[in-house]
Amino acid sequence: MKLYYICALKPERRAFTMKNTVFTLLSVVLLSLFAASCSQYQKALKSEDIEVKYAAAEAMYEKGRYSKAIRLFEQIAPSFKGRPNSEKMYYMFAQSYYKTKQYYLAGYQFESFASGYPKSENAEEAAFLGASCYAKLSPRFTLDQTDTFKAIDKLQAFIDNYPNSQHMTEANAKVKELSEKIELKVFTNAKNYNKISDHKSAIVALDNFIADYPGTPYKEEALYVKFDSAYQLAINSIESKMEERLQAAKAAYNALVKFSPESKFKDEAGKKLAQIETELNRFTKS
Repeated sequence: MKLYYICALKPERRAFTMKNTVFTLLSVVLLSLFAASCSQYQKALKSEDIEVKYAAAEAMYEKGRYSKAIRLFEQIAPSFKGRPNSEKMYYMFAQSYYKTKQYYLAGYQFESFASGYPKSENAEEAAFLGASCYAKLSPRFTLDQTDTFKAIDKLQAFIDNYPNSQHMTEANAKVKELSEKIELKVFTNAKNYNKISDHKSAIVALDNFIADYPGTPYKEEALYVKFDSAYQLAINSIESKMEERLQAAKAAYNALVKFSPESKFKDEAGKKLAQIETELNRFTKS
C-alpha cells in the first residue's frame, strides 16, 4: 500500500519521499548496530573471560572509542602479561590514554611499554610519546615547573637512547622550548625581588641568573635590573654603607653599558648614574 502511494505521487514529491524512507531505514539499521555494539560492550565489561574483554577493547580502540576501550584495558591489564597479544594490548592501552589527553597515565604506560618490550617495533615511538606526555603537562612559566624539569630529563634520556631516531628534531625542539621556559621562570623570580624592594636578594639572584645562563636573551634586562637594585640599595643606605654601595652601583652601570653600549635602558640608567656621581662627589669633598 505504501509503495503504491509513493508511486502515485508526483516525481518531485516521490523522490523526496523515497529519500526520507531510505534515510529512515538507514537510521534504523545504524541504531540497531549501535544497540548491538553497546550490548556486546556491556557484556564484555561484566564477562569473566579475559579474551572476550580484550576482543571488545580492541574493537572499541579501532573505532576510536578510546574511553570505552580504557575501561576494558584497565580490567585486563594487571593479568595480561605473558599472553601472545600482550604487547599489542599494552600499546593500545597507552595510546588510548594519550588520545584522551590523560597524559600522566599515558606517560606511565608508554614508559612501561618501552622498558617491558625494548625489542618492539613500537618501543622507540613509545619512549618518545612517554617523554612528550610530560612536555604536554608542563604548565605556563609562572607556575611550578616540576613537570617541566621532568619532561626535560625524559626527553634527554630519549635523545641519548635513540640518537638516530626520526623524532630527534622534534625532541630537541621540545627540550629547547622547555629549557627556555625554565630560563624565563628563573629570570622572572629574580626580577620579582627588585619589584618587592628586596634589593640585596635581587642582586644575588640576578648575578646567579647571569652566571647560569650566559647566553640568555634576557641578559641586558638582567644587567639593568641588577643596576637598579644596586642603585636603590645605595641611595637608601645608611651613611656608613652608602659610599661602598654607590661604587657597587656604578660598577653595575658599567657592566650594563659594556655589554650593550646602546642599551634601551641607557637613558634611564644615565639619570640614575648622574645621581650616583653627585653622591660620590659629596663623599670625595668630605
